[in-house]
Amino acid sequence: MSNFENNFEKFLWNLRYIVILCVLLSILSSITLFIIASWDILNAIMCQNPLFNSQVTSNTDLLFSIISSIDLFLIGIVLLIFGFGVYELFISEIDFAKGKFAESTLKINNLDQLKNKIIKVIIIVLIVKFFEKILKLAPSFTSQDILTFSASILAICIGYYLLNRK
Repeated sequence: MSNFENNFEKFLWNLRYIVILCVLLSILSSITLFIIASWDILNAIMCQNPLFNSQVTSNTDLLFSIISSIDLFLIGIVLLIFGFGVYELFISEIDFAKGKFAESTLKINNLDQLKNKIIKVIIIVLIVKFFEKILKLAPSFTSQDILTFSASILAICIGYYLLNRK
């Protein structure tokens, strides 16, 4: 092996550290979504709750706000899993978590495992979005709208099942 080839391969190998930018921004985005969702839930509890606000007569707005916040939490979880997974795949295994979280959701061994974990959470996000849409748009939803949205979530679930069939 020539010196040039050796140096070039070393350079290529070290390029993998560029994913640290992806990891940091994913985790920062996740933390941001957790904070926003927490703030939205606290705001909903204080402002849209019939127990604390006598002008509120229906629980629908409170329920909608909480479900929307759960959606933000789930997307934050996707970003967290993605950040940890990319770090473990390209940089290094997280030594601190090795003994404590051997079978953790955040433990990623290969790209397919990362993809599968993210797809599972995204399916849950879509289901939560479905309930959110039903709640918010129920008066103006046609049965065809509900059927179309349900069919699209079912198609994603079937596709995921077919991809992971052994």
